Amino acid sequence: MFASFHAMIPSDAELASQALNEEGSYRFPSFSASDAVTLGLSLRKRFRASSRHSKGKGLVISIQTIAGHTLFACTVGDLGHPAGVGDVSLNSWTTVEGMVGVVRQTGHSTYYVEKSMSAMGKSTKQMGIQGDTIMVHGGAFPIWLDNAHCCPIAVVACYSGSSQDDHHLVVTAVRDYLHKINKSGMSASSALGTEMPLPSVPNRESTVSSYQRIQMRQFISE
Repeated sequence: MFASFHAMIPSDAELASQALNEEGSYRFPSFSASDAVTLGLSLRKRFRASSRHSKGKGLVISIQTIAGHTLFACTVGDLGHPAGVGDVSLNSWTTVEGMVGVVRQTGHSTYYVEKSMSAMGKSTKQMGIQGDTIMVHGGAFPIWLDNAHCCPIAVVACYSGSSQDDHHLVVTAVRDYLHKINKSGMSASSALGTEMPLPSVPNRESTVSSYQRIQMRQFISE
């Protein structure tokens, strides 16, 4: 009985593979500042309707260009309830910035990096991820464009304290938003005539080497 139960739990390598497939599947035809606001508000609405929020959990949301320009930022919750229970900590924004930093360095979601590292038994230093403030915690996801394969255009990140739940929240919001875009044939902001261009993105090299990327992908495919 217990053996069959454990067999149903996906391994870290399987979770990493799933996260990598999500990155490849959920890519945008275009991404504007208005799209970032629409996506950010969707994340806020979804979390406020969740059981986690009703139980007192809070969330911080940040959507930034890969160059570091803030497109959307929001806190869901307060620093504390009258009963003294805090639903958003003072370190939440610092954590989100550390998560965004991981995506900037690797080009991958923090959940993929987290599960890959766990599956391979490697540290951030061994993976070539540098910085004192980085945070490998699920919930930060790269925004890729269909026709731009050099680097992500932006990063969407959420933090509530649960790596798996935060990743799932972001991925489902991105997936559903893309379905709406594909169904209408254009972005929501284009349909409303409110398209705003993103700042230009510098051409930068990732600090994670190509060899290390190949290692990660080969491991999870075995």
